[in-house]
Amino acid sequence: MSTTTEFDTIAAVATPPGEGGISIIRVSGEDAISIVEKVYRGKDLAKVASHTINYGHIIEPKTKDEVDEVMVSVMRAPKTYTKEDVVEVNCHGGLVATNEILQLILSNGARMAEPGEFTKRAFLNGRLDLSQAEAVMDLIRAKTDKSMKVALNQLDGSLSRLIKNLRQDILEVLAQVEVNIDYPEYDDVETLTTKLLREKATEVRQSIERLLKTAKQGKVLRDGLATAIVGRPNVGKSSLLNHLLHEDKAIVTDVAGTTRDVIEEFVNVRGVPLKLVDTAGIRDTEDKVEKIGVERSRKAINTADLVLVVINASEPLTDEDRNLLDITDDDKRLIILNKTDLERKVSNEDLADWAKPEDIIGTSVLTNQGLDQLEERIASLFFDEGIESNQNSVMVTNARHIGLLNQANDALGDVLHGIAAGMPVDLVQIDMTRCWNLLGEITGDSYQDELLDQLFSQFCVGK
Repeated sequence: MSTTTEFDTIAAVATPPGEGGISIIRVSGEDAISIVEKVYRGKDLAKVASHTINYGHIIEPKTKDEVDEVMVSVMRAPKTYTKEDVVEVNCHGGLVATNEILQLILSNGARMAEPGEFTKRAFLNGRLDLSQAEAVMDLIRAKTDKSMKVALNQLDGSLSRLIKNLRQDILEVLAQVEVNIDYPEYDDVETLTTKLLREKATEVRQSIERLLKTAKQGKVLRDGLATAIVGRPNVGKSSLLNHLLHEDKAIVTDVAGTTRDVIEEFVNVRGVPLKLVDTAGIRDTEDKVEKIGVERSRKAINTADLVLVVINASEPLTDEDRNLLDITDDDKRLIILNKTDLERKVSNEDLADWAKPEDIIGTSVLTNQGLDQLEERIASLFFDEGIESNQNSVMVTNARHIGLLNQANDALGDVLHGIAAGMPVDLVQIDMTRCWNLLGEITGDSYQDELLDQLFSQFCVGK
């Protein structure tokens, strides 16, 4: 494991750019305190107690001119995020003051941090394992309160503990197998060893499969659902989008073809993050611009996780409606009969060939009728047992973790297949060891430098 002495001192702005109440410049490394001390006028930072915040001014060392009035937090290793000395300069928000202070710190011995380098150091110094480090980014990017709770649960180490327990179980079996092979005391040692491997492989595989069952829901919470709102022109697609967003994002008129491009927005529906895509109305048209929008709408349907087909219930079904129902038939789809506040010309029975009754929802965006039912149905489609029952349990959300768990599961399948085929124990043991290594890649107990570079490059600078 790397130690802090192998790292230089890094600095970066830890708050979003732009005007605000404060900006924070974070500095981490062995020389963090001495570097900030060079540009700070106030208490002697080398002598203040750890985890205190101190009033003073940032100055230009050569001219002694004051740059800004600041509060400086001093946190000494190892009880910090990176397990290194960390100093955070809290200055007035704004680009000019923030950048000037950052440049002073950089010119006095610090280096600009790379994306995610603070969290990378936390991992390399043993503060976090790799799955917890990835949970930091999930927490930053959380789009709903439910996805935030899942990320917090993973950051707290729930997934790490489960994976480490599984690896320990496998390690104990591998050690016992080695003892049985090298120091056989009984004539039936081969049978006993095979039985031990089979039982443990079955037990660990069941645990992995239980974890993989949460992957679908976990990935939804982490990445959101790509949801396409489709329908012929002027059936209420943009009105539905605006209702779900609680703002007038899309233009709503009674003129067909108003929406000519794809509008994308994230929205929280009962804890499920939806990436809503309001598409141009699908119809035959000679308008070149509208035609491009229609083509993009068709692409949105093909890539969507969920399709909301909006139909005007106050008009009889048209050939365009039927065509749209046909081309979305293979998708996870809900049919929305909108404008039910008007005289209905389309009934649920008219749509029986395309959907089950529970997937046909009557709405009126104008009077808010049926919209709660729509939200409940969307949540139940992807969380059959309810989000509340899953959000505090161990849930796998990361595509990298899901891939490694599937590979580990396959390795255990090879163990059981090898035993059933009568393969020698030492060959079966290879697949068991492979499973142990794959699980280690989730927590970072085994990793390659290229993996770290790829993962942490996705972080923002300053985290």
